[in-house]
Amino acid sequence: MPKQIRVLLFDLGGVLVELNDISTLLHLNGDEIPMNKLWSDWLSSPAARAFEMGISTKEQFADKYIEEINLPIKRDDFLKAFTQLPKGLYADAVRLIQRCREHYYTASLSNTNALHWQRLTHEMGIHRMFDQHFPSHLTGKLKPDRESFEYVLQILHCDPSAIIFLDDNEINVKGARSVGMIAYLANGPREAENILEEIGILSPES
Repeated sequence: MPKQIRVLLFDLGGVLVELNDISTLLHLNGDEIPMNKLWSDWLSSPAARAFEMGISTKEQFADKYIEEINLPIKRDDFLKAFTQLPKGLYADAVRLIQRCREHYYTASLSNTNALHWQRLTHEMGIHRMFDQHFPSHLTGKLKPDRESFEYVLQILHCDPSAIIFLDDNEINVKGARSVGMIAYLANGPREAENILEEIGILSPES
């Protein structure tokens, strides 16, 4: 496998970037809106999709999202909490990408937005870690939509079988596989690193 692989493509949140508990950030009681419902609502939210595709302002996003799921919170409080969703890089994230860049082209493919991307780049230095980035709010394409993965293939001029993709969401892994990418489910950098070592992309560290 390593002979044909050219690109290592990473999701960010949940793989390299730790996320805060959104229900805690919004000061919501778990009995009011359970965590799993918050995330399922997010994935199906027209307001969230528009914001993460870069076609709405943060104010439009907040107002529409609060209305969609009837959140008991004001716009400014919501935006303040939402901006803090990315907690920071996992401890082993930088080391993992450094190892990968020694032999492979690295890129990120993330559903994100202007608020989070500013923190990811300015505070966490994500923009310096990889060779290339595909943030959804700049590409206008969202995982797990097929167009998101096809756009990566088009820009990289790469055969899908030459790309390994790691994501913490099974639906995105399936989306990547549907276009021919080699994709794995990975939660956190250590699990991602273990996978890459097991398939021969990285040599096990002594």
